[in-house]
Amino acid sequence: MTRKHAVLKALVCSALLLSVTPVVAQTPDSELRAVLKQTIEGATSFEDRFDAEVWLVDMSGRTRSWIKDDDERLEILRLIHQEAQRIDLEPELLLALIHVESLYDRFAVSSAGAQGLMQVMPFWKNEIGRPDDNLTQIKTNLRYGSTILRHYLDIEKGNLTRALARYNGSLGKTWYPERVMNAWDKYYFVRN
Repeated sequence: MTRKHAVLKALVCSALLLSVTPVVAQTPDSELRAVLKQTIEGATSFEDRFDAEVWLVDMSGRTRSWIKDDDERLEILRLIHQEAQRIDLEPELLLALIHVESLYDRFAVSSAGAQGLMQVMPFWKNEIGRPDDNLTQIKTNLRYGSTILRHYLDIEKGNLTRALARYNGSLGKTWYPERVMNAWDKYYFVRN
């Protein structure tokens, strides 16, 4: 067992021991348990099952207020983690960006016409020759949005502030990157 796993197990056990009364008082939601189990078993972007379980349980609790449906929440989280691994970014950064862009409303449409969780502009579909792609479809939107963000990070040589400003179309201004970074720190930052 790696040191990381030992520390995480100790933290999980400590949290459970400190909250025995509330845990005992609650009845386990069998539907959520089944969905979580299925999601964890299908989460291929994690190095091991324990990491998947810890991250999905943690982030599911953090996003429950905005994504009420357990199935949809866990599917979104699994896909976010998968995309983050693919583009070599922290999944919590993508969560923060989505929080700011759409507050997890996959049907959100901005006044500029951007669509979905990551508020992708529809012109990108024509630019890549895929005019029939549906940007309100979770997997499609996350693939477009995360790829665009990665591209802007590469252009900006890793400068996250400038990449986020490019993503938002506000290059040269810091208000948007600050909003994303504040959401990351407030809601999603994982302290080791």
